[in-house]
Amino acid sequence: MKINPLQRQLNLLDYALSSLWRRRMKNGAILAIFAFVIFLLGSFQLLSQTLQSSAEELLAFAPDITIQSLVAGRQTPIAANKIRELADMYGITASSPRIWGYYFDHDNGANYTVLGLTEEEIGAMTGVILESGRLPGAPGEVAVSPAVRQSLDLAGRSAFSLFRPDLSQASFKVSGLFSRETDIVTGDIILMSLADARHLFAMPEDMVTDIGVKVANPVEIDNVARKIAGRFPETRVLTRAQIRKTYQVVFGWRSGFGSVCLLAALASFVILASDKASGLSREEKREIGILKFLGFQTTDILALRFWESVVVAGLAFLIGLSLAYVHVAFFDGGLFKPVLVGWSVLRPDLSLAPSLNGADLLLIFSWSVLPYLAATIIPAWRSAVIRADTVV
Repeated sequence: MKINPLQRQLNLLDYALSSLWRRRMKNGAILAIFAFVIFLLGSFQLLSQTLQSSAEELLAFAPDITIQSLVAGRQTPIAANKIRELADMYGITASSPRIWGYYFDHDNGANYTVLGLTEEEIGAMTGVILESGRLPGAPGEVAVSPAVRQSLDLAGRSAFSLFRPDLSQASFKVSGLFSRETDIVTGDIILMSLADARHLFAMPEDMVTDIGVKVANPVEIDNVARKIAGRFPETRVLTRAQIRKTYQVVFGWRSGFGSVCLLAALASFVILASDKASGLSREEKREIGILKFLGFQTTDILALRFWESVVVAGLAFLIGLSLAYVHVAFFDGGLFKPVLVGWSVLRPDLSLAPSLNGADLLLIFSWSVLPYLAATIIPAWRSAVIRADTVV
């Protein structure tokens, strides 16, 4: 009786499963190592993509164009009166000064990012999620992240002081707490009014750190940026798209560096799997000889080895990817977060919601499963061409 091709493959798959179960200790070890390697690769890829998506969503609050002053290639304060010179430029709807800088806390070695904005800019931050309280409104009020509050050791207090350049103290009161959902951007920020930031950094009244510009038509952002650069050649003009590209480059470089290290681990595993597959035991060779005596062809042995490799690779892929998703979604990618995020002392308490898309699945599959299947081709062929009379 002739068996149709589909039924033949199902029979071979059934035999492959039983064969894997008979040698479950050896195959189980390979499965566990393979799943662990896929878990590492999947975690890194998911965490990298999730961080890029989170940063891109929060960049919506950045100005369309940022103007900075450069001297000898380094950023310096810019004259605030340039805002008046921008008022007559076509396409610009608003220009606002900003004062920001880094404050080093000697007590715990943390760097805080102090951001001072005008009342209008703070009032426009309606999309920023707060865990409690409200955005700064009165003089001396600030909004901080939970990480900054913990670093300042505020506990139940809301008032604290920071040293100014002349070692006098500037007093502040926490009016609001940023949500942990925005920690990727607000994790180390102390948000305050423009006047408070000027007082803290002792910056002259006519100077600011940079100027944020809003453009009426998003299509014209690049054109307006070129006009501003032409009018103020001594400045650096950055668009939001350029800042977004910088984020992508930073995350891409870090994820690429980590992926290369993990691919080295994958290559080591593939070599190990190939060596294990080519080192057939006497019992395995005897089994192949018996199968050939029973009428199995070389193509059948190849198909049998193929199904064994597919089952191991498929299970490892599902287990590893599931563990990677759990690692990122419920444990915030703790293994790789320090590599990708890069905060020195204040590390954001991320609440990540990874999303699996076809491109990521295909990339992880191509990095892991395909090399493994390719590495088992030659050992499978060597086992398939064994002559029955040499082993039985």
